[in-house]
Amino acid sequence: MTTWISSGTAACALALSCLLSATSSCADQPPSARLRILETTDIHANALDYDFYKDAPTTRFGLVRTANLIHQARAEEQNVLLVDNGDLLQGSPMGDWQAAQGLQPDGRAHSVYQIMNALGYDLGTLGNHDFNYGLDYQKTALAGARFPVICSNVLNTATGKPLIKPWLLKTMQIKDSTGREHALKVGFLGFVPPQIMEWDHRHLAGKIKVQDIIKTARTLVPRLKEEGAEVIVVLAHSGLGSTPYHPMAENTVYNLSTVPGIDAIAFGHSHSVFPSDDYADLAGVDSARGTINGVPAVMAGRWGSHLGVIDLTLEQRRNRWHVVQGRAQARPIMTADGTPLVEADHALAKKLADEKARTRAFLDVEVGRSDTPLYSFLSLVQDDATTQIVNQAQIDYVQKLSENKPELQGLPILAAAAPFKAGGRHNNPENYTTVEEGVLTRRNVSDLYLYPNTLVVLKVTGSDVKEWLERSAGLFNQIDIHSSRPQQLINWAQFRTYNFDVIDGLSYSIDVSQPSRYDGDGKLIHPAAHRIKQLRWKGKPVRADQSFLLATNNYRAWGGGHFPGTGETRVLVAAPDETRQILADYVARVSKAQGQVRTSADHNWKLAPLHTKTRLDVRFETAPSTLAADFIKKHALHPVQAVGTDKEGFALYRIDLTQG
Repeated sequence: MTTWISSGTAACALALSCLLSATSSCADQPPSARLRILETTDIHANALDYDFYKDAPTTRFGLVRTANLIHQARAEEQNVLLVDNGDLLQGSPMGDWQAAQGLQPDGRAHSVYQIMNALGYDLGTLGNHDFNYGLDYQKTALAGARFPVICSNVLNTATGKPLIKPWLLKTMQIKDSTGREHALKVGFLGFVPPQIMEWDHRHLAGKIKVQDIIKTARTLVPRLKEEGAEVIVVLAHSGLGSTPYHPMAENTVYNLSTVPGIDAIAFGHSHSVFPSDDYADLAGVDSARGTINGVPAVMAGRWGSHLGVIDLTLEQRRNRWHVVQGRAQARPIMTADGTPLVEADHALAKKLADEKARTRAFLDVEVGRSDTPLYSFLSLVQDDATTQIVNQAQIDYVQKLSENKPELQGLPILAAAAPFKAGGRHNNPENYTTVEEGVLTRRNVSDLYLYPNTLVVLKVTGSDVKEWLERSAGLFNQIDIHSSRPQQLINWAQFRTYNFDVIDGLSYSIDVSQPSRYDGDGKLIHPAAHRIKQLRWKGKPVRADQSFLLATNNYRAWGGGHFPGTGETRVLVAAPDETRQILADYVARVSKAQGQVRTSADHNWKLAPLHTKTRLDVRFETAPSTLAADFIKKHALHPVQAVGTDKEGFALYRIDLTQG
C-alpha cells in the first residue's frame, strides 16, 4: 500500500495538477528520479591540505578540502552515492611514513581511510599504487575501511578466486520527484590496470593474476543485470584514450564506454580532468555534457583537486528503473591560478593531528649535507642536479654490489633517473623540487625521489641505450627551424616527465629539430628519425653491441613506460632496497666521509644547437616564483628570456637553442 502523507508539498502540487489536467492523469506519468554519484580519485595519501615537502599548508590539494565540495554536492540532491577510484595508500610523505612504521590490524586506520570513513563513502576500488607496498600491507589497510572495496579483475593465483570482492550490488532507498520512496539496485564493478604485474612484479609475481578489463566487463555486466541491477556504474582506475581495443590495455575507458549495459563510468589513473577541453577532439566525446559515446563519465584530477559529479535521470517502467539520460562535471577546489574555491573541513583535519606531527618529525631527521641547491626548475631543458644525485647514488650502489657479484664485474655502469617534480602534468606550477644547499633531511630525499621503487640492474646493449634515450626524447615537440612563430618545446599533452629518463655514465645530445622516434606510449612512429646524437662512453662512440649495466627502478625495469631494453630477460639483479633509501644511505655515507655530497650537474647531456637563419621563438614552462627566476638567471646554459605567464600559472621562457 502506498502512502502519500510523507511526500508533503510536492505530493499536494502533483495532486492539484492531476485534478486540473483534462488530458492526462497521474497514473500515466512514470515515476522519475535523479541519482547523483560523487567521485574522488588518485588521492595518493594526500588526506590533508599540507605540503610536507615544503612543510607548509597548501590550497592546491587535500581530501579535507574536497570534503567541503562533497558536503555541498550532497546538499543539492536527495539520492547521492560517494565512491573512490583508488590510488590511496601511496604518494605523499604521510603515506611513506605510515608504510615505514607499518599498519597494525587492531590499530588506527590508515590516515586516508580515517577521513573517508568520516565522510561516509559508499564504495571504493583499488588503483595500481595500492599494490606498491605488497598484499599484506594492502589487506591490513583495507581492514580499516568502513565501506566495501571491490576489484573485479584481480584473482588469487593459489585459489583462482577474486583477491577481494569483485563486484557489489547495492540496494538503496531513493526518493522520486514527488518525494515517494523506492528501492533502487545499483551494481558496481571496479578495475585496475593489468600492468600492476609489471610495475610491482616483486610483490605480486606468483601471488595474483590480472584479467583484461574489457573482457571482464563484458562478462560481469550481464551477470549484474541477472542479479537485478537496474543501474550499473564502473569504477575504472584506467585512463582515457581512443586507440582500438587490444587485450590487457592499460587505458580502457573509451572502450569501456562501448560495453552494453554500463550506465556511468567514474575513472582516474591519468591524473587528468574529464570532462575538459583536453579531450574535446576525441570522437564520441561530448565535453559539455561529460559523456563518452553517450555514457556519462568523470575523472576528478588528482590529490583531491576536483570532485567528480555524475547526475543520472531515472524513470521507472514496469517496476524497474532505467537510466534515460546523464551528464557529468568535475568541480575544482581552486581556480587555475590557485585561488581557493573552498576551505578545508577543519574538523576532519583535526582527526589527523597526530599523524601530521609524526610525519613531520619523521621527515625532519637529518641524513647529510649537499654542496648546492637542488632545484628542478630547469630539469626539462638541461642536465640537472636533482637527477644527478639520484644517478650518483644508483651507480655507487651497483659498484658496491658488483664487489660480491661476478656477473656484474667488468661492465660499464650507467644509471637512469627522471625529474619526478617538474610541473606535474602541466597542472601544478608549484610542483618542483626545492631543496636548499646544506642540511639534507628525509624530507629532502622524499622530495628528490617520490616513489617507493626498488633498484634493478639490467644488462643492456649500446643499441638498447640509444633507443631508451630516443624514447625519453619524446618529451620534446619537434621544432620547425624555418618558423618564427612561438613554438612550445615540451610535449605536455602526450608525455609524462617521469618518462624523461636521463642516463648518467655517458654523454649525448638531443636534436629537437627531428621528429620524435616514439610516441607518448612508447610506440615506434618514425623509424627513420634519430634525435640522439654524439652518444659516447668515455669519449668514444657507443657501439650497438657494446654491453652495459644499467641501474633503474623496478617500475621501469619490468616494462613501465614501454622502454626498449627492459623486461624480465634483461634483469640481472632485483635489489630489495628502495631507491629512496639507497639515496639516503649514499648521502649519509659520503657526507660523513667528505663533509657533504657534491651534487652539481655534470652536463653529460644537452639540447643540440639548431642551425638556422630564422629567428626562432622556442618556449618552455617552469615555476613562476622569484626563487625560480633567480636560479634560472644564474644557472641556465642557454640564453633565456621571461615572456609572461600561461593560463595554468606557469612562467613562460623563450630559450635560444641556436647556440651550443
